[in-house]
Amino acid sequence: MGELWRKLFPVILLVTIIISFGTIGYMLIERWSLLDSIYMTIITLSTVGYKEVGELSTGGRLFTIILIISGVGTVLYSLSAGARFMLEGELQEAFGRRRLEKRVKELKDHYIICGFGRMGKIIGKELRNRGVEFIAIEKNPISYEKEEILILEGDATQDDVLKESGIEKAKGLITVLSTDAENLYVVLSAKGLNPGLYIVARAGEEGSEQKLLRAGADRVISPYHIGGLRIAHTVLKPAVVDFIEFATKAGNIDLQMEEIPIPESSGLIGLTLDQCGMGRELGVIVVAIKRATGEMRFNPTFRTTIKLGDTLIVLGEVSKLKILEEKVMAQK
Repeated sequence: MGELWRKLFPVILLVTIIISFGTIGYMLIERWSLLDSIYMTIITLSTVGYKEVGELSTGGRLFTIILIISGVGTVLYSLSAGARFMLEGELQEAFGRRRLEKRVKELKDHYIICGFGRMGKIIGKELRNRGVEFIAIEKNPISYEKEEILILEGDATQDDVLKESGIEKAKGLITVLSTDAENLYVVLSAKGLNPGLYIVARAGEEGSEQKLLRAGADRVISPYHIGGLRIAHTVLKPAVVDFIEFATKAGNIDLQMEEIPIPESSGLIGLTLDQCGMGRELGVIVVAIKRATGEMRFNPTFRTTIKLGDTLIVLGEVSKLKILEEKVMAQK
């Protein structure tokens, strides 16, 4: 709304000045009342051709000529500017901005994607498939109103833009800007604004990974490195790659690989995998268990005990995984 007012203010000011100029002129020259002077000014500027309020003196006629020459152009400019706002959708954009600000204020524990190019769109799609709220920051945004994607136009390296995206209430931030320098600026700014924020950054060049980690990133991903390994594995171990893609592909209803954290209130704490009945009752495979200390236990046995703070990496049908999540969340 502030942007719209900034654009309309000069137009409104010009119209106000020219109407005031005409009104005061007629009052001083013809000695007419305020209402008659305003009326004469309006019909003169609008060129409607109504009869004058009274007989004009020579000075009044000269003043009317000056008013027409200076005022009609201003009125036409105002009309064209108003039409431009309507035709170009600037009013819609301004009110859309207001709606965006309102929706951002309602966000909490959301994720921020800095850079909504090809990689950012893929990340956003995966988050949407999982029902995770997020807002994207992009310098040159495209309209995604039909898809109800929150996109904030701006430079993600600027503190003001990050604050506008609700970074103080955000859960995590993903920066996939085009250069490592921009991603580094984002990490530094984000960590300063929200020290507890979980940050994942993209690294393009060798050596950038350590710099991003030192700046405060929790995880750094190198797409070129991962892409190269994926291509090599596709040639060397195609069956393994096919299985991983099948198990991790979003929207796959047959098989999914998920991670399920164990909360403090879970009734599974202290039980073995066999006592939980994950494999026997649900047919879910526990691929690994990540302990609270960060230790990763691969292929745990049925005697392995579930502890507080564990994260289960499981493989199974989507419907069975949902049942397991409900079982994990059930209190003692």
